[in-house]
Amino acid sequence: MTTDSGEPTLTIDELAARAGVTVRTVRFYGTRGLLPPPVIGPRRVGHYGREHLARLELIEEMQHQGMTLAAIERHLRQLPADLGPHDLAIHRAVVASWAPDTVETVSRAELERRAGRRLAEEDVDRLTAMNVVTREGDSFRVDRGLLRLAARLLDVPLSQETVLAARTVLTGHARAAAHELSALLREAVAERDARDVKSLSAHMHPLVVQALLTTFQRSLREELRQWLDAAADPETPSGGTAAPGAGSRGTPSG
Repeated sequence: MTTDSGEPTLTIDELAARAGVTVRTVRFYGTRGLLPPPVIGPRRVGHYGREHLARLELIEEMQHQGMTLAAIERHLRQLPADLGPHDLAIHRAVVASWAPDTVETVSRAELERRAGRRLAEEDVDRLTAMNVVTREGDSFRVDRGLLRLAARLLDVPLSQETVLAARTVLTGHARAAAHELSALLREAVAERDARDVKSLSAHMHPLVVQALLTTFQRSLREELRQWLDAAADPETPSGGTAAPGAGSRGTPSG
């Protein structure tokens, strides 16, 4: 079955399998209002879409981060009701990014439990190449803050070289931005008392992180939009600027 837009839908069994939870869990979240009701099709069968899957994955991520069900309910009530799958996925990524910066030694079974999936030897090798996992005999040293993200990258259809190059780009720019912002703030509070500096730093940290995430998200969305526009229009140069005569897209020619 598909929606009016042609998007394929999932039965409750398929939704549960895709999210890695039980059907009972899906139904429980539905009764608590955490998931929108399904679209009822022929023979009274409920059908779920990408938004249901994205919202279910967000709920599971918040539970993984230790949030109580009541806290998750409060959090979801604050989100706009019309958030699509893409925005929900970004919100999940932000939630996942607050995992503690902790390195631990775990068994193979515990590594798979924390990754949320079974791991083949090839998967472990890729996690090792990402510097997320280090083998120590029969145990593994694991960066808990990066493990869930890296495990999801295992399913992305990109080469190992591309993933590592992307990590290098992100790490380099993040460190440069952190260094410049730190220098700017140090200069701004140079004449203040040490206690005031500590208080201001604690106050500014979440604001700076939020500003960086928001700015990067919008910049990346614009880059992807230009890329997809260029792919859809062969006459558009690779830089994303419309070719002369393509002004109907609302993009300046040039």
